[in-house]
Amino acid sequence: MQTPISVDEKKDFVRWFLNHFQLKKRESVWILNYLMNHDSLLSSVHFVNEVKFCPRGMEISAQGVTDPPFRFYKGQVMTNDAEKSFHDLRMNKDEPVYIQMNFENAHACSKYALVLEENPYLPKDYYLNDRDKTEANRFLSHSLLQYKQRQLEIRIDDALIAGNRDSFKQLCDELNQVKRELKAYS
Repeated sequence: MQTPISVDEKKDFVRWFLNHFQLKKRESVWILNYLMNHDSLLSSVHFVNEVKFCPRGMEISAQGVTDPPFRFYKGQVMTNDAEKSFHDLRMNKDEPVYIQMNFENAHACSKYALVLEENPYLPKDYYLNDRDKTEANRFLSHSLLQYKQRQLEIRIDDALIAGNRDSFKQLCDELNQVKRELKAYS
């Protein structure tokens, strides 16, 4: 479990961000300043990635990135109107709000990493692309075949010890089939 981010840490980040980046939309500056000046509201703020999956969130972009200037998400609705989001912030102060900051080299920024939290609303397989899924399935199938091979070898040994020729022959056929399938992974 992640340690909660303090209001002071969030304030320090927002202050640093406003001093180092020019935002694409001036209303974003107003929103960030408003948050910085209201500790109770800032305590409900969570900086995350992929805010579009959150029940209530904002995407704020600085100059120098291709992301849209501003987006506000609430339920299934998305708007570019920063004033509506500002109104929603003031009217629903106790509801958590998730914010994604888009700026150059955000992924490598230690100041952002200090306040960034895991997004609890991401789908479980969100970070797996098709290539990753294929590779994971391939690895799992290969591992299961290796396990099956070991189990068959044990059963073959048992059949030999028991002198059970029919079982021995059947298990050897199964083992040969598993070995052919394993060879396909080489």
